[in-house]
Amino acid sequence: QVQLVESGGGLVQTGGSLRLSCEASGLSFNTNTMAWFRQAPGKEREFVGTITWEARTVYADSVQGRFTISRDDAKNTMYLQMNSLKPEDTAVYYCAGRDGFTGTDYRQIDYEYWGQGTQVTVSS
Repeated sequence: QVQLVESGGGLVQTGGSLRLSCEASGLSFNTNTMAWFRQAPGKEREFVGTITWEARTVYADSVQGRFTISRDDAKNTMYLQMNSLKPEDTAVYYCAGRDGFTGTDYRQIDYEYWGQGTQVTVSS
């Protein structure tokens, strides 16, 4: 049984930083693509970034240069380092996993496994 558990969300001021974690169980990182998505109040869930098993990353334009995705295979954990946070980054952040795929993927419909989400609030 695959389980993804996010942690690390919270309240931060504009310009601050947070690091989110996504711990996976039952899912092997080295044959999967993982991603972060987010959903702001009243908006649809949107792509944030993705990382392949080879650690190739792709980011949404809105976070490029501010957010960094990484992974620790030994811990089966993916991270989202968020710097220079803005109020518009306020959202519930979800991690997602796609099994048996080795490319980058920004389409949430392709992801089979999802975490429960963690709230990030950036105050102005």
